[in-house]
Amino acid sequence: MKSVDAHLADILATVRPLAPLELELERALGTTLAEEVTSPVPLPPFDNSAMDGYAVRAADIAEAPVRLPVVDDVAAGSGELRAVGPGHAVRIMTGAPVPAGADTVVPVEWTDGGTVTVTIERTAPEGNAIRRAGEDVRAGDVVLEAGTVIGPAQLGIIAGVGRRRVLARPLPRVVVLSTGAELAEPGTELQPGQIWDSNSFTLTAAVRATGAEGFRAPTVSDDPAVFLDQLDSQLLRADAVVTSGGVSMGAYEPVKEALAPLGTVRFEKVAMQPGMPQGFGVVGEDQVPIFALPGNPVSSFVSFMLFVRPALRKMRGLDAEAPETVTAHVVGPLRSPSGRRSFLRGVLASDGTVTPVRGQGSHQLAALASANALIVVPEDVTEVPAGTAVEVIPL
Repeated sequence: MKSVDAHLADILATVRPLAPLELELERALGTTLAEEVTSPVPLPPFDNSAMDGYAVRAADIAEAPVRLPVVDDVAAGSGELRAVGPGHAVRIMTGAPVPAGADTVVPVEWTDGGTVTVTIERTAPEGNAIRRAGEDVRAGDVVLEAGTVIGPAQLGIIAGVGRRRVLARPLPRVVVLSTGAELAEPGTELQPGQIWDSNSFTLTAAVRATGAEGFRAPTVSDDPAVFLDQLDSQLLRADAVVTSGGVSMGAYEPVKEALAPLGTVRFEKVAMQPGMPQGFGVVGEDQVPIFALPGNPVSSFVSFMLFVRPALRKMRGLDAEAPETVTAHVVGPLRSPSGRRSFLRGVLASDGTVTPVRGQGSHQLAALASANALIVVPEDVTEVPAGTAVEVIPL
């Protein structure tokens, strides 16, 4: 059987980062920068008030309390040139330009709030409550590096330096297809021999949680021709396709029957539990990566975390590697088959312990839902005593 590491390496050698696009800011959230972003101006671009208050000369309030005439008002956004002479005050609002001659701002809370004259109760040093031009960013500074994921704060600074568009790698568009004649749509009444489809919802959510766009396609029966028709119709909007089911060794395996003859998708046994049957390759004129995952719910989810998630990160232009692990001590003994790397569902606690959940079958979705980690047992280990340090993949 093929090793887990070799299968992931083959996948990462095939997928490519998406080509950068010029994106409007409204479409840039979650994408990955493909350029440096610099500021054409200093930020702030001018000295401005950090508070509502009064712009004065510090020397005039050195013997507070003092009473000064209020000679003007300055609002945020004002473009008029203002000045403060000795012994005077200008009422100023947050964000407004500091008038020439003023070297400090007294918060309104330190005054009587007067509009004709103002009594200032406390002294303030030079520079008090003044945001200096360029104190955040100097003109020409790089504010974001290429490879940065654009979150809300990053989007803010891109807008803050005056950019309306940015060069970034878009979110991968991933179509999720579940196969199986036994699948029924949730919300419908089950007929004899049917189960409600959960895989497509789980995997579409996993795609979105990874930072890509997930599109759930209608489920497909066990007819390979119908599967191919559905696949062809979905490739128009897909940067990648994830299927579940139809990849095992038995009869009625539509994904394997449809894709194996193409010669661009390989179906292999990977030395892991759950999730041994795996398929991966490319389809269509655009060579779209396709991940053919097993149909058992736990198997498909574990396979997604190990193989699809790193691939989607590479498509986004991010570091792509095996999921990170932490070390924890297992509560209770574990068993694992020889020659396979096991990924057992567990609950990782803040005290550094991990407890296996009850129900480790690849069909036991409720047990997976109660877990927050995968306990990794290496291929050459069959018995893990209680208290042993193990590697754990947090979910």
